[in-house]
Amino acid sequence: MADEAERRRLATRLIHPDSHASTDFKSFAVPTYRGSTVLFPNMDAAEQPLPGQYRYGIDGTPTARELSARLAAIEGAEQVFLAPSGLAAISLTLLALTSAGGRVLLPESAYGPTGALLGGLLARFGVAMDPYDPLIGHGIADLITPDTQLIWCESPGSITMEVQDIPAIAAAAKARAVPVAIDNTYGAGVLFDAFAAGADVSVQALTKYQGGHSDVLMGSVAVRSPDLGAKLARAQRLLGLSASPDDCSLVLRGLKTLDLRLRHLGESAIQVAKWLALREEVTAVLHPAFPDCPGHETWKRDWSGSASVFSVILGRWTREQVVRFVDSLRLFGIGYSWGGANSLAFTYRDLKRPSPELGPLLVRLNIGLEDPADLIADLEQALESAVR
Repeated sequence: MADEAERRRLATRLIHPDSHASTDFKSFAVPTYRGSTVLFPNMDAAEQPLPGQYRYGIDGTPTARELSARLAAIEGAEQVFLAPSGLAAISLTLLALTSAGGRVLLPESAYGPTGALLGGLLARFGVAMDPYDPLIGHGIADLITPDTQLIWCESPGSITMEVQDIPAIAAAAKARAVPVAIDNTYGAGVLFDAFAAGADVSVQALTKYQGGHSDVLMGSVAVRSPDLGAKLARAQRLLGLSASPDDCSLVLRGLKTLDLRLRHLGESAIQVAKWLALREEVTAVLHPAFPDCPGHETWKRDWSGSASVFSVILGRWTREQVVRFVDSLRLFGIGYSWGGANSLAFTYRDLKRPSPELGPLLVRLNIGLEDPADLIADLEQALESAVR
């Protein structure tokens, strides 16, 4: 055998090396397993795989499965599916749990692309969308029809921060055997226990708090029943949705500091929000921990804390002043997303919530890991610049 190896040409030896490094190595980091092709010991193993056996890279590598297992433990889920972005996780859920002729109840405060997906692509395939007031609570029972296939929730709403009464919605849905899915990105699976509240599916953009550094895109779908898990697994396989092992390694790294970062970000956000609440330019602070926020009492009952995102309404200003305020910020970047180390600000020209008049006067802030005192000083100079 040794003689045969020595006779092999260079091109062959580059692909089939004669020697290998020891794999007896341990560290705190989860290894990053990259691979599309999975090797089988023989044809029997390939043709009759065991449950959970690795078959192809799109089904996940040990890196991806390690991340899924850790997320499932955090959320108390039966199973967690990974997707290449938060929106991909939303798409996977909607495609797996709806069919032609069905209807989805969607809160008016939902993430814009969720509504666009339902009102556009899925509408072409015969799935209808019924908007509802996010604060409807038990009243959602009146909106459920025989064609309702899914109730979608998002709490808090990612811009206007409405906190939904998930236990009330879930109770109404259970009575009609309709599953409830929640976009639980703000809660990170930590601040809000979606399954204890009665939800059946918890969707997250791991891009935000789990990744934590604004350098990775990924989403997750957690389910609490094997039946829903089977539907998600089938759809994921047919859609070819998979997460890069390199991205999984970044999220695994982010998980180690998730609790520490969430607590720090939440405390800093409250400190900044309290300062803003005292400013005469600010007519409302939309932060779950503040009375101005719709659903504040529900938040006090169901949540263990708050995160880094909140909005303010500059109700006495013009749209031009609001834009000048955002443009004048020096430490806050202007950009989408949130949950990372850097503070962000954004304002929306055509936002209709909480009303068509006030929507364009709303500014959403994400508080990062900078010192809150410096962020407050930056906000103060930007407010003064906007007035001037």
